[in-house]
Amino acid sequence: MNRELYGKLVFELSRPGRRGYRLPQSHISSDLVDGKGERACEIPNGLLRSQPLSLPECDELTVVRHYNNMSTNNFGVDTGFYPLGSCTMKYNPKINEEVAGHRGFASAHPSTPVYASQGRLRLYRTLERALSEIGGMAEFTLNPFAGAHGELTGLMVIRAYHDSRGDARRRKVIVPDSAHGTNPASAAVAGLEVVEVKSLPDGTVDLEALRPLLDDTVAAMMMTNPNTLGIFEHGIPEIARMVHEAGALMYYDGANLNPMLGVARPGDMGFDVMHINLHKTFSTPHGGGGPGSGPVGVRAGLERFLPSPRVVECPDGTLTLEYSPEALGSISATLGNFAVQARALAYILSLGSEGLMEAGSLATLNANYVKEALKDDYLLPIEGLCKHEFVFDGLADKSTGVTTLHVAKRLLDHGYHAPTIYFPLLFHESLMIEPTETESKETLDEFIAVMRDIACEARETPEVVLSAPHNTPITHPDDTEAALNPRVTFDMC
Repeated sequence: MNRELYGKLVFELSRPGRRGYRLPQSHISSDLVDGKGERACEIPNGLLRSQPLSLPECDELTVVRHYNNMSTNNFGVDTGFYPLGSCTMKYNPKINEEVAGHRGFASAHPSTPVYASQGRLRLYRTLERALSEIGGMAEFTLNPFAGAHGELTGLMVIRAYHDSRGDARRRKVIVPDSAHGTNPASAAVAGLEVVEVKSLPDGTVDLEALRPLLDDTVAAMMMTNPNTLGIFEHGIPEIARMVHEAGALMYYDGANLNPMLGVARPGDMGFDVMHINLHKTFSTPHGGGGPGSGPVGVRAGLERFLPSPRVVECPDGTLTLEYSPEALGSISATLGNFAVQARALAYILSLGSEGLMEAGSLATLNANYVKEALKDDYLLPIEGLCKHEFVFDGLADKSTGVTTLHVAKRLLDHGYHAPTIYFPLLFHESLMIEPTETESKETLDEFIAVMRDIACEARETPEVVLSAPHNTPITHPDDTEAALNPRVTFDMC
């Protein structure tokens, strides 16, 4: 590959006079005059640019090669292994795309009348019921556009519940110190106060630290199970009992639901409200800012607070939209990202109940396989069985000067997307790996071999790792300078 060509902007490939098109001669005579006596084919001066538009001048082949070369800079699960912890970057089956692209779905207008939208509403309702069964909840709404949007919606449901009981003092949300960053952010946006609870050395919530935090000002406790360290919170039944006795509700962050599929349900654990990331657990597109979907489920008794509109079934079997005066109002323009919902339902129906259970089990198997294979070279701060993901605290040998960031950059040289790094904040050199169930043993073995090679390089030739990456279009950008003084335009002069 010509790296000089590979990394250039299309403006830099421009040459004066180059063209990739030829417009036909206009068949409109320049002598035509409109009703005002002006030349009909001339653009009014007020609409004309004072200077020609600065566009690159390239032939078609150069343009095609440029954009094809640029596209290879994009990394996705279709091009390589993507072990991004806490994000479940699993493969998106192509049958999902075919279903979502069906003309009856893709060509539908959001304002199509209910009577002409029965098929789409049936898909929506079917997915709601499937998620309710998977999550152990009474009802779901698919309206939220993403996971964090779902968190906000769920917390608004909790706040509405307390307000409906005249319990306006409850404005605190307890969040573990290992929580995803969106948890405290969503609570703050919902007008709630965040209270942190510490974890034990084994990564689970410290019940004794939690006990004094529970009083009549607490609205809810937010938890992810398995937690961000990939550890199953075995104290959930006792935590739920304590929180409920204090008059608060339990909120389940569904970011790590993948290993629980068909094995354990948040509703059965004692959670009252939850969200699910369709773009994680149910294999819909992920990354690049969207699209996403963060359905919210609630236990019986909280359904009336879910946002409008809600899809409900009429006595005659038809479906309609319901707008409840007790609901939150609307949190999305229509019924959420419908094409994402279609993909998720296609995934669920393709796998069936047995397939979903197998997906969760294989996610756990793959994570433990990688963890056990690498724990001699990388520091494992918490021993024992993990679920879908695990966290190393950097290299086991700290004398080399090679950090987690260096390991992540060296992985790029081998064609792997780096895992999540420096999160969670519980460890100084966090390296968080989630292989997902869709990866084969051969892929995992190759990844393990590369990680071992990097650890060996760190001991024997550390400069190779410290100076990585070596074969990417950009090697060592100044991250701070790029953030403070971004260059978003190209100077043609």
